[in-house]
Amino acid sequence: MLKRLLITLAFLLPGSLHAADLRVVATTNSMGALATAVGGERISLTVLAPPDRDAHFLQARPSMMRDLRRADLVIAVGAELEAGWLPVAVKRAANRDIQPGQPGHFEAAEHLELLDVGESGAGHTHASGNPHFNLDPRRIRTLLPALAERLADIDPAGASVYEANAAAAVARVEARMSEWQTKVAEAPGAVFHHADTRYLMDWLDVPTLGYLEPVPGVPPTARHIRELAESLDGRDGVIIHAPYYSESGPGKLADALGWPIEQRHTEPSEPTLAGWLDLIDGWVDALAPRN
Repeated sequence: MLKRLLITLAFLLPGSLHAADLRVVATTNSMGALATAVGGERISLTVLAPPDRDAHFLQARPSMMRDLRRADLVIAVGAELEAGWLPVAVKRAANRDIQPGQPGHFEAAEHLELLDVGESGAGHTHASGNPHFNLDPRRIRTLLPALAERLADIDPAGASVYEANAAAAVARVEARMSEWQTKVAEAPGAVFHHADTRYLMDWLDVPTLGYLEPVPGVPPTARHIRELAESLDGRDGVIIHAPYYSESGPGKLADALGWPIEQRHTEPSEPTLAGWLDLIDGWVDALAPRN
């Protein structure tokens, strides 16, 4: 409550337009891109998960707790993606404003309709739904105004700015959607390492031909790669995986099928809307038919 009062007072003082920037902590660069697109100059941003790391497997570190202790808002993916480390870090940060259920705790998944809800089993399955919606422009479009509302709850003086920024960001995303879909209209499909492309392929209506993981979160096995190659023999496609996964499985499958291999990160290199648009550009180019 004290931080909220100080923010309000700061905006009442002459010459204090940016004296009370909201401290926002995002778990991933995609969540950070939402924050910077909507918050603009009214926020300062810290991102916890490096874009070249799998956010499933981070550990709560003292530096995280330091950043969370000073935060006005934490933006998480949710749907259990950060379950192994974020709840611990938030609890130990002892910041009342960002605890679950408080206005300063924003879980993106709570504002979306998720795919694969109720799935469970061995490996990396998420009963609350697939958390890898950051590659889906439709869901990013939904999250932008939702985040604007939350920022306005915390910082009422900036409500009109957040609303305008969100509308402009939605327009930028929508302006690219038909172009992306056109580029992959004749795409043969792809094999991926993990189901972190589930939403992307659902939106683009491009076939997912298989996964290198026999079960989500379980590394590829020789038997699985062999069976996958047999099932795809004679077809065209591409194998796409994130650079932090082993190249052994993709290499064996590519050798068996004669398919190209592409490496793509699932997070933008920078936590900006431009960075996120570039990320989708890269995925679309990787999926597009080859001449």
